[in-house]
Amino acid sequence: MALLKIGVLSDPHRRSNLQREAIGKLLEEGAEYFLHAGDLCLEENLRQLADAGIPYAAVFGNNDRSLHPLADKYRIRPEPWYFKIGDLKVKMMHLPYYMTPDTDLVIYGHTHRFNAELKGSTFYLNPGEICGRESGHCDVALLEFDETSRSARVQHFYRPLTSDASWQEESITLIS
Repeated sequence: MALLKIGVLSDPHRRSNLQREAIGKLLEEGAEYFLHAGDLCLEENLRQLADAGIPYAAVFGNNDRSLHPLADKYRIRPEPWYFKIGDLKVKMMHLPYYMTPDTDLVIYGHTHRFNAELKGSTFYLNPGEICGRESGHCDVALLEFDETSRSARVQHFYRPLTSDASWQEESITLIS
């Protein structure tokens, strides 16, 4: 597996309709894996990940207490969760409390603000917020990680919450 295409989501809260649209956008863009950084709040949001037809992983957010009994039914775990996708070492969390550079990729949520940066040889990515509570728009990210060159391209997709708004995009290339 030379190029990984990973859809990254966070913070839909109770906006299942917006998460459904975000998942559709990431699938349309070729996502082969989903990482969800928490605050799903509803089982419906977990079900959408499971029904998307691609592998996924999610962590509990600070608003996900009611989802804890569902950990055996869905692929959702406490933070920080360490795992691998191919050769990519991932650490995923909701709260940005475990920001140490001990993996290739650190995924986090909670702040409701998009951020993509390279510090040393670690990529840090917060996809922003699906719910649009803070920014007024729904946003997600698609990470394309080249395992051979160890470079990453992040596409940040966002759209205003108005029903007729179309998705916009900005791209960031990070090289380790």
